[in-house]
Amino acid sequence: MTSWPLSLSLLRVYPKKLGSAAAGWAAGRTLPGGLREAVLGRFVRAYGLDMAEAERPLADYPSLQALFTRRLKPGLRPQAPEAPGCVNSPVDGLLIASGRIQAGRAIQAKGLPYGIGELLKHDPGAARFEGGHYLTLYLSPRDYHRIHVPIRGLVTAVGRVEGELWPVNDASTTHVPRLYERNRRATWVALGAGPDEGLEVAAVAVGATHVGGVIIDGRWLSGRTLPRDGSLPVDLLPCAPGDDLGTFQFGSTVVLLIGGPGAARWEPALTAGPVRVGQRLGLFR
Repeated sequence: MTSWPLSLSLLRVYPKKLGSAAAGWAAGRTLPGGLREAVLGRFVRAYGLDMAEAERPLADYPSLQALFTRRLKPGLRPQAPEAPGCVNSPVDGLLIASGRIQAGRAIQAKGLPYGIGELLKHDPGAARFEGGHYLTLYLSPRDYHRIHVPIRGLVTAVGRVEGELWPVNDASTTHVPRLYERNRRATWVALGAGPDEGLEVAAVAVGATHVGGVIIDGRWLSGRTLPRDGSLPVDLLPCAPGDDLGTFQFGSTVVLLIGGPGAARWEPALTAGPVRVGQRLGLFR
């Protein structure tokens, strides 16, 4: 632990869950109308949010949380045309890691593997992703923070895993072992259908310090409450690229797992760099 950056060493003793709960409470407080542009404007300028893309003007957002979970103007993120095996980006962000899942492992950063079975804690069949692909998408504070469905298919399960709340940034990914399987997270799993038949995709939304809130869209819950630490079956509800999947309250990371019998012939269209919702991440070769 002596090689850790000072910021991470201090976080070992910081009450991360309590601090995150307090930050979430503060972000959700309604601001007086006359203060919204001044207070929220500081956040916009500090992180470089592009408000020209936002669905509503700045003064219409009642709280920092409402601004952070803003929708975009309709039509700004068109989905890439469907093609055999197409998987589209579920978020705006940065593709920071990708590769094959081998021996049940994915790579967080150089020299730091993590287990797919542990990442999908409540899924007893995680071995079916063996030989498939993982893609890790990081969201910065400036990014749009809604998560969208990446494939055409049938949703089979959603879940939540209680865990720690380490930050998810360069320092953490390169120093904190098994970061994604340690942190609080929500999971969404679907079988591919139509052009995506033969694939199975899991989207794992990983929380972080001051980013404990990961909300799965109510459509997939069918009136049920997502357990604190457990999973719910979903009765093969149809999904299409671009549908609402969930929302981050503040930012973090989505790990996409691509498995199923068609995964062996699935090929990524890119392995690193910026991505936007609806951008094609890969397809059958």
